[in-house]
Amino acid sequence: MSDQQARQNLIEIASSLYQRGYATGSAGNISLLLEDNTILATPTGASLGRLQPKELSKLTLSGEHISGNKPSKEVKFHLGLYHNNPSCKAVVHLHSLYLTALSCLSDLNYQNAIKPFTPYVVMRMGDVPVIPYYKPGDIQIATELSKLAANHQAFLLANHGAVTIGNSLQDATNNYEELEETAKLIFILKDQKIKYLTEDEIKELRK
Repeated sequence: MSDQQARQNLIEIASSLYQRGYATGSAGNISLLLEDNTILATPTGASLGRLQPKELSKLTLSGEHISGNKPSKEVKFHLGLYHNNPSCKAVVHLHSLYLTALSCLSDLNYQNAIKPFTPYVVMRMGDVPVIPYYKPGDIQIATELSKLAANHQAFLLANHGAVTIGNSLQDATNNYEELEETAKLIFILKDQKIKYLTEDEIKELRK
């Protein structure tokens, strides 16, 4: 994929997420690892629904700003994910409604925020660990994500939102959408008696 194609791909996916309500205002950020090992990322303060190709931030894997507008302060944790998971080719971080609501609950299991009750999160992402709350842009978010990056595809940031990675931008986006829909189900079913998957059923899915 050429640089121009990558820019267009990122803009189209970001716009789709914005138009469908996964992102609002200038919240959230997305990045993509290019074939030359540079990173294309959404700029600071940019709306995902109104991105322009030339304004996208381009960086080295060490975080050096090459071109475009200034990158989001949260790109630091994107870099941590790329450095610690060789299969990570894209990162999606949003403050979508249901995942952000889930991230604000006080009784979350920090090892896995979503106890499996449908097969899809298990099949696509496995466990979803929770990163303790730090203010947006804090380097500790990058540190904590880096520790978990090698073995996980999705993360909940306490009182903040969620992060997914993938082997392409479409894959990372599909992971995010599946995670958001599962969070929505959690709130829809909150007063119902849920049949959770058994340990044997979960092991079968993880094969």
